[in-house]
Amino acid sequence: MNARSALRTDAPRPTPSGFKGRGAISNADGRYERFSHARDDDSWGTLDAEDRPAPKTTVLYDSSRSIIARNTSPDLSFDRSINPYRGCEHGCVYCFARPSHAWLGMSPGLDFETRILLKPRAAQLLEAELSDPKYTPRVIAIGTNTDPYQPLEREHRITRSVLEVLAAHNHPVAIVTKNHLVTRDIDILAPMAEKGLAKVAVSITTLDGKLARTMEPRASSPAKRLDAIRALSRAGIPAAVMTAPLIPALNDMEMEAILEKSAAAGATSAGYVMLRLPLEIKDLFREWLETHVPDKAAHVMALVKAMRGGKDYDAQWGTRMTGGGPYAELIGQRFRMAARRLGLNSRRFPLDPTQFLRPDKPGVPRQLALL
Repeated sequence: MNARSALRTDAPRPTPSGFKGRGAISNADGRYERFSHARDDDSWGTLDAEDRPAPKTTVLYDSSRSIIARNTSPDLSFDRSINPYRGCEHGCVYCFARPSHAWLGMSPGLDFETRILLKPRAAQLLEAELSDPKYTPRVIAIGTNTDPYQPLEREHRITRSVLEVLAAHNHPVAIVTKNHLVTRDIDILAPMAEKGLAKVAVSITTLDGKLARTMEPRASSPAKRLDAIRALSRAGIPAAVMTAPLIPALNDMEMEAILEKSAAAGATSAGYVMLRLPLEIKDLFREWLETHVPDKAAHVMALVKAMRGGKDYDAQWGTRMTGGGPYAELIGQRFRMAARRLGLNSRRFPLDPTQFLRPDKPGVPRQLALL
């Protein structure tokens, strides 16, 4: 079967309820594969989740020769980023990074959250790139694609090794995460923040623990994320909350409550992003809705389309993060009113790249390297 042809519409649903601790329900082949595979029901119930072992996480090694990714997107606030991992064990079903796994010959479904590539040489590669005389320092964003503090970071400490390099050379960094593990690195981030070199945004999608467990099963609980904001703030690290993604008729009614709780915990700024469903995510998300909230599925998708010009997704610059139309405008107004009432975004925390100290080249003292 050609990978670009749709799976049979009469094919059975992959599982009744998915796997415990995993977000995606299925594991359809990526869009670049020549063939696609579908499991077929023999009517004996062999597709039941209870009869299949839960998929375990497989660690793979990424042999990339560079670590800083560049972008020219006009609606992003950064032009470079670092992602220590490809794939993310958090398993957030809505994650816009899922389609990137197709480039690796893997599925944006369960593969994305169970077959994780890590970059063991990230710190060495970063040191080499920063030492290039042509390198011009600007804020490096970490966590813009996959979460730098996903569970594997506890053991492999790749994100920490990257932060150690950035701290040693006074390079500014902005982090986005859903994991309380970021507090482990306060010993690095607090001194950087004191110099105007670091800030952290914590993404909180819901305050409902049950919804969080099904939608983002291996991310920290909402309470732990609020605690992370509190710990970061107390350490003097500018902390922001990202209500992202906002999903119409599912979690958007919680936006004000999330902002209030986050401000009380010490967040000084906030942002939001509407649900994005590019490429394979639209099918994965629909499948998740029909499995976990079947009574809301049609309404959620109708509102999504209302904000995307009648489509599941519109990638147009400037509106891809917020959507368009009356419902999207209402969300924007609610966000601005709540942020203003809570004093969020009243202060800015610009990071300072002028303090950058270029690493020595091997065998060349810094004084000579500056000549």
